[in-house]
Amino acid sequence: MTYPQPGHDPYQPQPPISAVPGPYPPVSAVPGPYQVSGVPGPYPPVSVAPYRPGDYPPAAQRAAVQPPLTSGMATASMVLGILGVLGGWCLFGLPCILAVVLGHLALRETRDGTRSGHGMAVAGLVMGYVFVGPMIAFTFLVFFGSALGAVTPAPTP
Repeated sequence: MTYPQPGHDPYQPQPPISAVPGPYPPVSAVPGPYQVSGVPGPYPPVSVAPYRPGDYPPAAQRAAVQPPLTSGMATASMVLGILGVLGGWCLFGLPCILAVVLGHLALRETRDGTRSGHGMAVAGLVMGYVFVGPMIAFTFLVFFGSALGAVTPAPTP
């Protein structure tokens, strides 16, 4: 049955399904010649045990390999490097210095492969080294600039 048919209105109620002609017999039709465990139906008989015991292939053995633990120092180095990038000027470069120190310790810890996190350690080192110089210079200028301003007399108008 293809739509739209001539004279078909999709907004009109459709006839009930039992009244629709089709190639299938009605539900109350006589079933086919097969019977399954005493219940008539159109399917061939099914045996209770289709396989003999022991006919199944052996299950694949999976070795549960646990990945190496991530180095905590590598994670801390990366987090402190990010803090140094975002707000290290407020903390006078301290997160950058800690990121460099912890990054070097994490590189030593992840060198033999018993711990993962080598990439995080490198990221913490890069962010720490890139921003530790400007942070130290900023800290130097703030402390010595304020000290120099306190010692130098200001002219009074």
